[in-house]
Amino acid sequence: MTADERYMKEALKQAKKAEEINEVPIGCVIVYEGKVIARGYNRRKIDKNTLSHAELIAIKKASKKLGDWRLEGCTMYVTLEPCQMCAGAIVQARIDRCVIGCMSPKSGCAGSIINLLDMDEFNHRVEITSGVLEEECSEILSGFFTDLRKQLKMQEQ
Repeated sequence: MTADERYMKEALKQAKKAEEINEVPIGCVIVYEGKVIARGYNRRKIDKNTLSHAELIAIKKASKKLGDWRLEGCTMYVTLEPCQMCAGAIVQARIDRCVIGCMSPKSGCAGSIINLLDMDEFNHRVEITSGVLEEECSEILSGFFTDLRKQLKMQEQ
Protein backbone atom coordinates (compact mmCIF):
# COMPACT_ATOMS: atom_id res chain seq x y z
CA MET A 1 0.00 0.00 0.00
CA THR A 2 1.35 3.41 -0.95
CA ALA A 3 1.42 6.39 1.41
CA ASP A 4 -1.25 8.06 -0.73
CA GLU A 5 -3.51 5.03 -0.34
CA ARG A 6 -2.91 4.87 3.42
CA TYR A 7 -3.86 8.52 3.90
CA MET A 8 -6.84 8.22 1.55
CA LYS A 9 -8.09 5.37 3.76
CA GLU A 10 -7.96 7.86 6.63
CA ALA A 11 -10.02 10.29 4.55
CA LEU A 12 -12.51 7.48 3.84
CA LYS A 13 -12.87 6.93 7.61
CA GLN A 14 -13.90 10.57 7.84
CA ALA A 15 -16.38 10.12 4.98
CA LYS A 16 -17.95 7.24 6.91
CA LYS A 17 -18.41 9.54 9.90
CA ALA A 18 -20.35 11.90 7.67
CA GLU A 19 -22.45 9.03 6.34
CA GLU A 20 -23.27 7.94 9.91
CA ILE A 21 -24.90 11.32 10.56
CA ASN A 22 -26.71 11.28 7.19
CA GLU A 23 -24.40 13.82 5.56
CA VAL A 24 -22.95 13.45 2.06
CA PRO A 25 -19.99 11.15 2.77
CA ILE A 26 -16.96 13.24 1.96
CA GLY A 27 -13.87 13.04 4.12
CA CYS A 28 -10.56 14.82 4.27
CA VAL A 29 -7.25 14.64 6.09
CA ILE A 30 -4.26 16.97 5.96
CA VAL A 31 -0.77 15.55 6.33
CA TYR A 32 2.35 17.45 7.40
CA GLU A 33 5.78 15.85 7.72
CA GLY A 34 4.30 12.37 7.42
CA LYS A 35 1.63 12.82 10.09
CA VAL A 36 -2.09 13.48 9.91
CA ILE A 37 -2.52 16.88 11.56
CA ALA A 38 -6.18 17.52 10.76
CA ARG A 39 -9.35 15.67 9.84
CA GLY A 40 -12.70 16.79 8.53
CA TYR A 41 -15.96 15.46 7.17
CA ASN A 42 -19.07 17.06 5.74
CA ARG A 43 -21.36 18.63 8.37
CA ARG A 44 -23.50 21.06 6.35
CA LYS A 45 -26.88 19.76 7.51
CA ILE A 46 -25.82 19.21 11.13
CA ASP A 47 -24.17 22.64 11.40
CA LYS A 48 -26.75 24.30 9.14
CA ASN A 49 -23.81 26.00 7.47
CA THR A 50 -22.79 26.12 3.81
CA LEU A 51 -19.15 26.37 4.88
CA SER A 52 -19.09 23.04 6.73
CA HIS A 53 -17.36 21.12 3.95
CA ALA A 54 -14.79 18.46 4.89
CA GLU A 55 -11.92 20.44 3.35
CA LEU A 56 -12.72 23.70 5.14
CA ILE A 57 -13.08 21.97 8.49
CA ALA A 58 -9.71 20.25 7.99
CA ILE A 59 -8.02 23.49 6.86
CA LYS A 60 -9.27 25.28 9.98
CA LYS A 61 -7.94 22.50 12.24
CA ALA A 62 -4.59 22.31 10.41
CA SER A 63 -4.13 26.08 10.67
CA LYS A 64 -4.79 25.92 14.40
CA LYS A 65 -2.39 22.97 14.81
CA LEU A 66 0.43 24.71 12.89
CA GLY A 67 -0.35 28.17 14.23
CA ASP A 68 -0.46 29.72 10.76
CA TRP A 69 -2.93 30.24 7.93
CA ARG A 70 -0.24 29.13 5.49
CA LEU A 71 -0.23 25.36 5.17
CA GLU A 72 2.92 25.12 3.11
CA GLY A 73 4.42 21.65 3.21
CA CYS A 74 0.99 20.07 3.67
CA THR A 75 -0.83 17.54 1.52
CA MET A 76 -4.62 17.29 1.54
CA TYR A 77 -6.34 13.96 0.92
CA VAL A 78 -10.00 14.28 -0.01
CA THR A 79 -12.41 11.60 -1.14
CA LEU A 80 -14.19 13.81 -3.70
CA GLU A 81 -12.84 16.51 -5.98
CA PRO A 82 -13.15 19.90 -4.25
CA CYS A 83 -15.86 22.39 -5.22
CA GLN A 84 -15.05 25.99 -6.18
CA MET A 85 -15.21 27.20 -2.56
CA CYS A 86 -12.90 24.49 -1.26
CA ALA A 87 -10.52 24.70 -4.22
CA GLY A 88 -10.19 28.43 -3.56
CA ALA A 89 -9.48 27.79 0.12
CA ILE A 90 -6.85 25.19 -0.78
CA VAL A 91 -5.06 27.74 -2.98
CA GLN A 92 -5.41 30.48 -0.36
CA ALA A 93 -4.01 28.18 2.36
CA ARG A 94 -0.96 27.49 0.15
CA ILE A 95 -1.38 23.72 0.44
CA ASP A 96 1.34 22.07 -1.67
CA ARG A 97 -0.52 19.02 -2.91
CA CYS A 98 -4.08 17.74 -3.16
CA VAL A 99 -4.77 14.01 -3.52
CA ILE A 100 -8.27 13.27 -4.78
CA GLY A 101 -10.19 10.00 -4.57
CA CYS A 102 -12.84 10.48 -7.24
CA MET A 103 -13.71 13.31 -9.53
CA SER A 104 -16.97 15.31 -9.48
CA PRO A 105 -18.09 16.04 -13.06
CA LYS A 106 -20.95 18.33 -11.96
CA SER A 107 -19.19 20.44 -9.34
CA GLY A 108 -15.48 19.68 -9.30
CA CYS A 109 -12.99 22.52 -9.58
CA ALA A 110 -9.73 20.59 -9.66
CA GLY A 111 -10.07 19.59 -13.30
CA SER A 112 -13.65 18.49 -14.01
CA ILE A 113 -15.32 21.86 -14.67
CA ILE A 114 -12.34 24.12 -14.12
CA ASN A 115 -9.01 23.65 -12.40
CA LEU A 116 -8.69 26.38 -9.79
CA LEU A 117 -5.76 24.54 -8.18
CA ASP A 118 -3.49 24.97 -11.19
CA MET A 119 -4.06 28.37 -12.77
CA ASP A 120 -1.16 30.51 -13.90
CA GLU A 121 -3.12 33.61 -12.91
CA PHE A 122 -3.02 32.78 -9.18
CA ASN A 123 -0.01 33.33 -6.95
CA HIS A 124 -0.03 29.68 -5.80
CA ARG A 125 -0.48 26.43 -7.66
CA VAL A 126 -1.31 23.08 -6.09
CA GLU A 127 0.04 19.76 -7.34
CA ILE A 128 -2.84 17.34 -8.00
CA THR A 129 -2.95 13.56 -7.86
CA SER A 130 -6.33 12.02 -8.64
CA GLY A 131 -7.84 8.55 -8.73
CA VAL A 132 -6.37 7.29 -5.45
CA LEU A 133 -8.73 4.58 -4.15
CA GLU A 134 -11.16 5.91 -6.72
CA GLU A 135 -13.48 2.90 -6.59
CA GLU A 136 -13.92 3.01 -2.80
CA CYS A 137 -14.41 6.77 -2.80
CA SER A 138 -16.96 6.57 -5.59
CA GLU A 139 -18.82 3.62 -4.02
CA ILE A 140 -19.45 5.33 -0.69
CA LEU A 141 -20.98 8.29 -2.52
CA SER A 142 -23.08 6.31 -4.99
CA GLY A 143 -24.33 4.05 -2.19
CA PHE A 144 -25.33 7.07 -0.11
CA PHE A 145 -27.29 8.65 -2.97
CA THR A 146 -28.93 5.33 -3.92
CA ASP A 147 -30.16 4.96 -0.33
CA LEU A 148 -31.27 8.60 -0.23
CA ARG A 149 -33.34 8.17 -3.41
CA LYS A 150 -34.97 5.07 -1.91
CA GLN A 151 -35.83 6.97 1.27
CA LEU A 152 -37.33 9.84 -0.70
CA LYS A 153 -39.35 7.47 -2.85
CA MET A 154 -40.73 5.75 0.26
CA GLN A 155 -41.71 9.12 1.76
CA GLU A 156 -43.64 9.98 -1.41
CA GLN A 157 -45.78 6.84 -1.14
